[in-house]
Amino acid sequence: MTDREHMGLWAFIRPTTIHTAGWRFPGANPRANFDLAELTRAAVKLESACFDALFMADHLSLLNMPMDGLKRSHTATSFEPLTLLSALSSLTQRIGLVATGSTTFDEPFHTARRFASLDHLSGGRAGWNIVTTANPDAARNFGFEDLLGRDERYERAREFVRIVTGLWDSWHDDAFVCDAAEGIFFDPRKMHALNHKGRYFEVDGPLNIARPPQGWPVLVQAGASAAGMRLAAESADVVFTAQTSLEGAQAFYRDIKRQTVAAGRLEDPCRVMLGTLVVVGRTEQEARDKRALMDRLVHTDSALASLSVALGHDISALDPDGPLPELPVTNQGVSSQRRVLEIARREGLTTVREMAQRVGGYFGHEVVGTPAQVADQFERWFRERACDGFIVMFPYLPQGLDDFVDEVVPILQERNLFRRGYEGSTLREHLGLSRPANQFL
Repeated sequence: MTDREHMGLWAFIRPTTIHTAGWRFPGANPRANFDLAELTRAAVKLESACFDALFMADHLSLLNMPMDGLKRSHTATSFEPLTLLSALSSLTQRIGLVATGSTTFDEPFHTARRFASLDHLSGGRAGWNIVTTANPDAARNFGFEDLLGRDERYERAREFVRIVTGLWDSWHDDAFVCDAAEGIFFDPRKMHALNHKGRYFEVDGPLNIARPPQGWPVLVQAGASAAGMRLAAESADVVFTAQTSLEGAQAFYRDIKRQTVAAGRLEDPCRVMLGTLVVVGRTEQEARDKRALMDRLVHTDSALASLSVALGHDISALDPDGPLPELPVTNQGVSSQRRVLEIARREGLTTVREMAQRVGGYFGHEVVGTPAQVADQFERWFRERACDGFIVMFPYLPQGLDDFVDEVVPILQERNLFRRGYEGSTLREHLGLSRPANQFL
């Protein structure tokens, strides 16, 4: 598959719905985050539709919001992603399995070994979503009083990624000769110690598992800041973005592709995947009614708490019917704050309460309409180079997922925008990515 032959489709599955009140929707499984049978059904159904991958986000703490809002949220509680994907690897054959791993609160050797293991268990379907973790509560779960500064987190992440990929190259592909007659398990000439000594880490290596089937599991990154985009341009195979306008998405697409080429990656520029909530109805009005009901199910306490998280500031002391004051940039993610303020300006939202009701459930890119209308917008954004594909967020499980798979995917296939069958067996093959050469050869 070439870079632009077909769009990519990934499924955002942790949490099972990104919308704050999706778990309350009539017919939704409110325990889906912890229901292995439900998640297995979802994975098998997505694989039957030839999705590229399941994408499992992660949090290393509960959301840092007041308890009145937190008690109403399902979005920070679920299975640990690598554990769940390891289980799903034995129940699926082709779909990619992408998990989040933090470069701030883990160690490179652990990360390299876990994702190499998942790649072996799945036959070459693993992907690592690289995050630096911007939640101060996560820091306290690991014995730190506060986060590293944003720039330092990304510098640490750059070194972290170099170590992980170096460890994945510890062994030649044919290092394990398993010569029973001679009693030689591996050829020492085909083993390499990393002997890394850097600013943040000292790691000897080699990794104590064979080189992953894909060479390297697929690298995914979602940073929208200058530091995040630099990391993505240098390392990522796939960039996950959350643009809300066509023009903004096109500008981001051009910029990240340019930076990728400037980083020397001419043969395999990164794929840009747009996170998109999709609500499907038999008519446009039915779809809009579903979306409106989801927002009505967001309690005011939850909406205000979610706005605090999005802005990176506790707004609980503000007058909800007053204006939002000027806010300084925090050590947390800047992209969500920027999106909130852009939405407020674009839609004329002037009070804290108005902003909370608008963004309290979900405030990223969304498509709401009939199956044909959803397919139309996917086609437009793909053909006009706003993205290379979509990370689909379902409003709830199971029906929200079924609506997309049963009604939208066939239209995309009929238009030759999406594959009808898998051509390869690894995630890199699904994405049209080459297998990285071993840096020690």
